[in-house]
Amino acid sequence: MTAVGIDAMEIWTGKLKLDLAETFAPAQGDDPGKYTKGLGLRASSFPDVYEDIVTMGANAAHRLMERKGLTPEDIGRIDVATESAFDNSKPVSTYIAGCLEQVYDENFHHANKGERKFACISGTQSLDDAYNWIRAGRNRGRAALVIATDTALYARDDPGEATQGAGAVAMLVDEDPSLVELSAEQGYGSADETDFLKPNQQFPSVDGKRSVNVYLARMREALEDFAEVAGDIHPGDYEMIPFHTPFPGMVRKAAALGYRHIVRGTDVGDLLAEEIGHQPMRSDFETDDEFHAAIKEYTDALTETERYQDWYANTIEPTLEISREVGNWYTGSVHIARVSGLKHARENGLDLDEARLLVASYGSGAQAEVHAETVVPGWEAEIGALDIEEQIRNRYELSFAEYEQVHDVHNHETETDVEEFTAPENEFAFDGWGRMGERKYRYVE
Repeated sequence: MTAVGIDAMEIWTGKLKLDLAETFAPAQGDDPGKYTKGLGLRASSFPDVYEDIVTMGANAAHRLMERKGLTPEDIGRIDVATESAFDNSKPVSTYIAGCLEQVYDENFHHANKGERKFACISGTQSLDDAYNWIRAGRNRGRAALVIATDTALYARDDPGEATQGAGAVAMLVDEDPSLVELSAEQGYGSADETDFLKPNQQFPSVDGKRSVNVYLARMREALEDFAEVAGDIHPGDYEMIPFHTPFPGMVRKAAALGYRHIVRGTDVGDLLAEEIGHQPMRSDFETDDEFHAAIKEYTDALTETERYQDWYANTIEPTLEISREVGNWYTGSVHIARVSGLKHARENGLDLDEARLLVASYGSGAQAEVHAETVVPGWEAEIGALDIEEQIRNRYELSFAEYEQVHDVHNHETETDVEEFTAPENEFAFDGWGRMGERKYRYVE
């Protein structure tokens, strides 16, 4: 069977930076450690005045097509995953296709276009759709373009404000990929939840504590479901585990839960039992409260062991570096984590040919998905072609007053006239409104 997976990726980050320790924390009267240590974030990315989910997605897609030498005729499908859409009917994919048609002689009239919504997991769901489309033989030799693009904006003084971020990830899904091959096996954990939602509103309504618990519960279910189809899992099976990363502090909790689960019944679990005792079992306790207290005590001890800390440093920590600098990109978050881990491997000379990744995606509302990916030879060249470090380094650093202005610019309920902070160059930019209230875009050379 021909391999299907991600052939190449491109990333486009919002051009503005808010330093959480130096700028945001003092203005809020907070200890910088609340953000750098608690959340695990150093900075957030924001879109400039002329940027939005369309320009970021189109710029990432254009860069990807140019680097791979593609034309519209090579693309049979364009799927956009976002939870920042501004139209309840017209999909963002049509806007992005329209942008790209400004710079190519051909058009995308033949391509199937759509928009996926299921909070942050929809980027992975769009990958699944593209994979299934190719596997079904409906692609006619063409590739799929999957774009995850979001502006994660919270109301001012909301607890989630420090986790904001903006950017896009474009992925080319094709046969015989040059980056990772997707597995056919998937595991799911899904339930009707109200942990995070936007009922006809721009800013999310979030139950923070509940959201963390729902995230962990759905991840556990997805991991258990994945093991049902993929077989027993050993902590040494996967070189890295990219998680959905609303902020790195959340991943710390998910990683501990996942590790606790996958070591059960393994040689690693036996060694840990000698060190900190066996994992608590519900049947050993009279009440749920007693059991949960014992689980917390065990997990705290587990994360203090050298064995766990070495695993975390090698398997999880490398996937978090980009997120620390840009914040939460919603649908693009787990895909940033994949790039971050592979980038770390390339920079440190790690041989990942045929290595396995375990990718853990999540979307509020709520659903988690776990699937495996195999890194294929040639991945170093694809990762080496990305310039995300340069983009991060070249962002315009906002003062707090400027941050307040930018927040107002992208708040749909305010009308703010603010000069752009950077100048668009060789990229798509927002260009005002059309006669029916549609957004207009132009390519700026």
